[in-house]
Amino acid sequence: MDMDREYANSAFIAGSAELPALWLKKAAAFRNGLGKRARLGIAYGPQDRQALDLFLPEATPQGLLVFVHGGYWMQTDRETWSHLAAGAVARGWACALPSYTLAPEARIHQMTAEIANAIAVAAAEVAGPVVITGHSAGGHLAARMGCTDHHAPRTARVVPISPLADLEPLLQTQMNETLWLDAEEVETESPARQSLACKAHIWVGGSERPAFLWQARTLSEAWNCPWTVDAGLHHFNVIDGLEHPDSALITACLDGL
Repeated sequence: MDMDREYANSAFIAGSAELPALWLKKAAAFRNGLGKRARLGIAYGPQDRQALDLFLPEATPQGLLVFVHGGYWMQTDRETWSHLAAGAVARGWACALPSYTLAPEARIHQMTAEIANAIAVAAAEVAGPVVITGHSAGGHLAARMGCTDHHAPRTARVVPISPLADLEPLLQTQMNETLWLDAEEVETESPARQSLACKAHIWVGGSERPAFLWQARTLSEAWNCPWTVDAGLHHFNVIDGLEHPDSALITACLDGL
């Protein structure tokens, strides 16, 4: 089996080349529209990418949603995805989006530690429950925040979206020339091989690559938690529900806490 093909997304999604420009446009419009309720570039460490953006609702926040971006741990940043805070903010929640050091400058276990630090800084700014979500590689990092070794006391739920939950298949991909995964890191950084310390709900698009459906199901079975296959959605639009306060995805994140 060709693992590079199994974990390729853009090649199987029509119009994917135009999406980054659209995301950047929507993200900038959301930030600009929020005005002073957009607190940008809050440092959680000394490095350039160790910063987060915090978006606040009009009233006192009911809690904090954290969104961790994807990009196979090698691409994108928080500024690309600001618009995904819209649904939570409209529901009266604060939403934090951290950047983190990318490969090859950082190994995946270092990114995990950075996200834990980012969440601690964001949670110090906002009272109430903390919910952590993220997409693809960010779904992996969100899932790691639900594991016993990185679980923060106020984290009520993790909602990994299209997560990479078992990293072993990535050893067979060309991207590992940049990620530098080895057997030890696969074992310690695969959420599906760790114990869950809070509530969890796994989310994945019904039209995603089979490998991502396998990853999502593997995590839901390992954690004995619900998983939702969002019919008709692919790897890049499965996150769009985060923009809308009444979406099923936002409901899975925020309801019942």
